[in-house]
Amino acid sequence: MNQGQEQFLSFILERVKDDKVEEAKVLLLENFKKLSEGKFTQDDIMQFIPKMIALLKPEKLEEVQTAVMQFAENFSDLLPKLG
Repeated sequence: MNQGQEQFLSFILERVKDDKVEEAKVLLLENFKKLSEGKFTQDDIMQFIPKMIALLKPEKLEEVQTAVMQFAENFSDLLPKLG
C-alpha cells in the first residue's frame, strides 16, 4: 500500500460507523490490492460504492464523496476507464 492509499484508508476509517471499522478496512484493502495489481474493474467500483456508503456515518457522506473524487482524480491513470 502506498502513502496515498494509507492516508485515504485513515481518512475513511475515521468516518465509518464505529462498529463497521474492520469491515471497511477489509473492503478498502481488498480494493487497493486489486488496484495495485491492475485488476480493479468498473464492476469492482460499482460493487464498492454502495458497500462503502452503507458503512459510513451518514453525516460524513458528503465529506467522503468529495475526498473520493479527489482521490480518483489523483489516481485516474490507475483506475479503469469508465464508459
